[in-house]
Amino acid sequence: MATIQGAGTKQNTYDAIVIGSGISGGWAAKELCEKGLKTLVLERGRDVKHGDYPTAFKESWEFEGRTKLPPAEIAKQEKQNRTGYTTHPASAHWFVNDLENPYSEEKRFDWMRGYHVGGRSLLWGRQSYRWSDLDFEANAKDGVAVDWPVRYAEIAPWYDYAERFAGISGSLEQLPHLPDGQFQPPMELNCLEKDVKRRVADAFGGRPLIIGRVANLTQPLNGRGSCQYRNRCIRGCPYGAYFSSNAATLPAAYATGHLTLRPFSIVSQLIYDEARGRAIGVRMIDAETNAVIEYFAKVIFCCASSVASTSILLNSKSARFPNGFGNDSGELGHNLMDHHFKVGASGLSDKFADMYQKGQRANGIYIPRFRNLNQATKQKDYIRGFGYQGSASRSDWSRGIKELNLFGPKFKADLIAPGPWRLGIGAWGECLPYHENRLFLNDKVRDKWGQPTVTFNCDWKENEYAMRKDMKASAVEMLEAAGLKDVTPFDDVSAPGLCIHEMGTARMGRDPKTSILNRWNQVHAAPNVFVTDGACMTSASCVNPSLTYMALTARACDYAVSELKKRNL
Repeated sequence: MATIQGAGTKQNTYDAIVIGSGISGGWAAKELCEKGLKTLVLERGRDVKHGDYPTAFKESWEFEGRTKLPPAEIAKQEKQNRTGYTTHPASAHWFVNDLENPYSEEKRFDWMRGYHVGGRSLLWGRQSYRWSDLDFEANAKDGVAVDWPVRYAEIAPWYDYAERFAGISGSLEQLPHLPDGQFQPPMELNCLEKDVKRRVADAFGGRPLIIGRVANLTQPLNGRGSCQYRNRCIRGCPYGAYFSSNAATLPAAYATGHLTLRPFSIVSQLIYDEARGRAIGVRMIDAETNAVIEYFAKVIFCCASSVASTSILLNSKSARFPNGFGNDSGELGHNLMDHHFKVGASGLSDKFADMYQKGQRANGIYIPRFRNLNQATKQKDYIRGFGYQGSASRSDWSRGIKELNLFGPKFKADLIAPGPWRLGIGAWGECLPYHENRLFLNDKVRDKWGQPTVTFNCDWKENEYAMRKDMKASAVEMLEAAGLKDVTPFDDVSAPGLCIHEMGTARMGRDPKTSILNRWNQVHAAPNVFVTDGACMTSASCVNPSLTYMALTARACDYAVSELKKRNL
């Protein structure tokens, strides 16, 4: 176990370098270290050890300003506070300073970043779903973009592997388009959710409503405790009850004795050896001293997140790669995707007045995709599909805030009593991989360390807007069929990025002329460089992507070590 901080070591050569310590980077560190490689992980932000979560046990009244930061602090996150939660005192410390880390927008893009060890693995929503061949074959069948160079059968064993280690709770449903996994026991639906589940199935030919498949443990695993139903996951979990690099993969990597972690390390470029046709290392900037240091390795894994990894590749120019590292196809930075969401409906129930939910369940319900699965469900207005996430709960004392004309004992008693049950569902829809949706480097706008910054040009198009009409209408239809009252639809069309599922920009493919990476996540033109974060994705599916990053990363590491042993890298 080692942690470097400062000027670095005299000996700067390792077997492997991993850029980033989030979900993909943590997995790469674990896999490479467990296979015997001396591995250096470079993280551009500060170090965070598991348990170093300063707000994990704080109550709302313990924060100065309760739910609000001072205006001077909010000004540091002008763009990131669009989410509504980055400027909450309980979680603001996880998100970067926009003034030190600016970016530009030709079209609005909400880029949320957490620069620290663990990255967004401390912040993610933890919903964990497998892709199926419906997803891996979609581009080929629809004639959109390029074909994935892999299929579900190849990735399924790696999903198994990732799920067993990460700890995913969920129910077995035997749905071909949402494959079952290696699950811990599922969390329980509450009384209204069970009632709506039954009614939706009756009304729509068995359409399933299931508990979310979530990376929250329902049983202890490898020294990590089970979920305490606190629902404060974004603060960091001292129990290790949800999967994060800090609680799971990095400790496993440290346990091998092969991991060296260097925080405050901003990777600016890959170093390319023209004679060898390989990357031989990375050039980085110490975030505290501004010193420029080079590290060297046989194999490099780019796991800094879709935008950051692609930015590094774009900034890694040479005589061989004048337009960015591995960018022979011209596709680097293009095909940027996110999920479109914030559309659905909610309704009230007058049932179950004598019942209440257990704790604060850190999970919700899921209604899997039911459109464009086959000829019977094919839609004429759009391709691909969507699924719903949501939950039911009873309203609390805050419902009385608007009743300012009430006062006295009756008012107090009314607020103490739970309000009626409400169930809401929101849809997550697939975005197509459009070449014109892109990011590029801006040399005129530099960050605190003098590095070029990112400019985004990305928006939703006709297919997404047509899909949203159905997302809203279907939500209303289901809730009304379930007997809910006062069903209210919503459609808050947000910009790309807000769902925080950035994908694409260095896509996998079969042909080096149209893609950046091959079927093993290798850069076509430099096979000792692997990209296994969201940048590698060829399409977006409609389900949360992080479990797929885990599986692809573990698979790529296994292949990389095999190739190293054969002296092919």
